[in-house]
Amino acid sequence: MAHQAVDPDFRRLIDEHAPVRQPGSGFTFTEGPIWHPVEQYLLFSDMPGDVRRRFDKSGVREVMRPSNMANGMTYDRDLNLLVCEHSTSCVARFRPDGRREVLTSHYEGRELNSPNDICVKSDGSIWFTDPWYGRMPVFGVERPRDLGWQGVFRLPPDHKPGAEPQLVVERYMFTMPNGLCFSPDESLLYINDTEQANIRVFDVQSDGKLKNGRIFASGLRDSLLPGVPDGMKCDAEGNVWCTAPGGLWVYNPSGKLIGKVSIPELPANFHWGGPDWRTLYVCASTSLYAVDVKVGPRNEPFMRTKGGGATARPDAEAATSSGADEPLRLDARRCALIIQDMQNDVVMDGGAFADSGSPQHCRDQNAIANIARLAERCRALGIPVIHVHFVVPPGAKGLTLNAPLFEGVIDNSALVRGTWGGSPVDGLVPQDGDFVVEKMRMSAWEGSTLETVLKAEGRDMIIETGAWTNMSIEHTARTGADKGYVMIIPEDGCSTMNADWHNASINYALQNVSLVTKTDEVIAALG
Repeated sequence: MAHQAVDPDFRRLIDEHAPVRQPGSGFTFTEGPIWHPVEQYLLFSDMPGDVRRRFDKSGVREVMRPSNMANGMTYDRDLNLLVCEHSTSCVARFRPDGRREVLTSHYEGRELNSPNDICVKSDGSIWFTDPWYGRMPVFGVERPRDLGWQGVFRLPPDHKPGAEPQLVVERYMFTMPNGLCFSPDESLLYINDTEQANIRVFDVQSDGKLKNGRIFASGLRDSLLPGVPDGMKCDAEGNVWCTAPGGLWVYNPSGKLIGKVSIPELPANFHWGGPDWRTLYVCASTSLYAVDVKVGPRNEPFMRTKGGGATARPDAEAATSSGADEPLRLDARRCALIIQDMQNDVVMDGGAFADSGSPQHCRDQNAIANIARLAERCRALGIPVIHVHFVVPPGAKGLTLNAPLFEGVIDNSALVRGTWGGSPVDGLVPQDGDFVVEKMRMSAWEGSTLETVLKAEGRDMIIETGAWTNMSIEHTARTGADKGYVMIIPEDGCSTMNADWHNASINYALQNVSLVTKTDEVIAALG
């Protein structure tokens, strides 16, 4: 079954001919898939069957019956299972030991309709939609409605079990609110409406309120194909995936439809899973389907927390700890060290960019000495050391002027091959056996042989060091994460123009795409 690339960008997300597998079938109506990041299994709901099932390497089996006709599910950052229950009209939390507690069930003293889909923000707040499907025959228990309208709600970080939720949209804005998801940076919340066949997007304010609601996509219907807006998720690049006629429709962050994933049955919901988060599991009518993709999900809180004795992240098997007080462990056989842009013009007094403050911040970080210690340890363990240098020919022929940074290279006659400025700094000169990769872009991946070297060496965990933290380091980490590599950033092995810029990158962007640590911790983790 071929998928449809409406725009060429879609091919970066999934192969147009990626096969759709069927791990299980013979169910009643599947919904709510969620992947456990530590124990590596998928839970999914069968609402009419009133059962919760688990799929793992042993196959599919029941884990709970009755399940209160559960629908959407997710985990919080402590790996408690959060469940939208149709027959009880509540959001319930299940502890790892099986204990159940009701988080919320009423608004203004009236029973909720039937919580449907659910997601968690990094601050611990829980967001859910509340259409009335669970009060219809088949999908729930037929009974009168108390509210008379369908809303979208939030449980704040300090929510007490049993307390009422906060309404975050106008009562009558949605006819049937269903799927919802955050953008990667959580500045946007997307909510679809099954009956209106559209997706709205809202700006998320720091106090949890939504503003500036507008239509993101409309017309998600087809008279010839079954399927409606239902489950919805955001990937790591900010693309929005939504169930729709024929399968899943994918929109880029600007709201443009770029492709369609074909699924054999009417899809209801989906989630990424697998050790590398590159398997898309789709609950569709009577079956569970799986298809391999090239991009992973938005880094949700439960994917980067600790629980069950391992680091609950896409790199759980590669970079783990035995508990909150245990040290990081790394598999040296899978690691490579990148030393990026540590050249005289970049970080040394007298270099082309010395006036930026870069030399001083490099000294403040003790970056050169820290990287040198790390490189020595890597060489001793047989870990490839890869120097990535930004080098241009005299006159910078071939370097485009599409960004101020590249203009600065030309204006300052910087990083020219064969000059002192383009040479590596003392203490980080490539040694016999090291690799040297050249580029003319911020990212180490762009236009370079980096990935060729990594594939040849069989390495999928990258310890990234160098300059500048908020530019080359961050760009390389973002792309590496999207490519499926485990990115490890020893932050005292990186530097930029000043501490503010460095901390902004380390404390925000890099936390979402990499494991941020210290040089000494990496050295110890390598054994």
